[in-house]
Amino acid sequence: MSATRYLPEDRGLESLETAADRCRGCPLYADATQTVFGHGPPGAALMLVGEQPGDQEDRAGLPFVGPAGRLLARALDEAGIDPALTYQTNAVKHFKFTRKGGKRRIHQKPSRTEVVACRPWLIAEIEAVRPRVIVCLGATAAQSLLGAAFRVSTQRGRVVELPSAVDVRLTPEPVVVPTVHPSSVLRDRSAGHDAAYRSFVDDLCGARDAYE
Repeated sequence: MSATRYLPEDRGLESLETAADRCRGCPLYADATQTVFGHGPPGAALMLVGEQPGDQEDRAGLPFVGPAGRLLARALDEAGIDPALTYQTNAVKHFKFTRKGGKRRIHQKPSRTEVVACRPWLIAEIEAVRPRVIVCLGATAAQSLLGAAFRVSTQRGRVVELPSAVDVRLTPEPVVVPTVHPSSVLRDRSAGHDAAYRSFVDDLCGARDAYE
């Protein structure tokens, strides 16, 4: 499975988005409402990569429009980053879910095969946007670019170079800053919630410092 054969000759963002609507590179397209491509200005210094669209994103056709997206926007603002000047996308472009009670759609983590199948779209987005820093939000996003063995828990907030196996044709290549997904902060109902949020903001500040 791979999306490679669906990539257009014109690698501008508009052409990529149009082509992604027709992608059949993995089975996830069959149940999703639509392809959820990235959103933001070409030339954005900061690219944010999440796991996959959620229920609200799948319906709206835009990344990070649900509760986790609102937390992300607030954290970016506190980190001194204008969300409108970032490019936001996901490692996987279709919503993977199971149904509960016949109606409610429950998020399912995409498999490694599905992440790898969708990676050509992410690489094409990186080359079209030309970011200086890529923030990987969560393990799936980080492992999509940094390899299956990468652990956010031990390297979050650090500036990491793209491995040679990821063929991004840019000079200079962007660096990567891995951190947690905002949904994990949102789900944290413990006494440590505020500390988890502050750590997330601190990671975003580090990403900002990496391109300023």
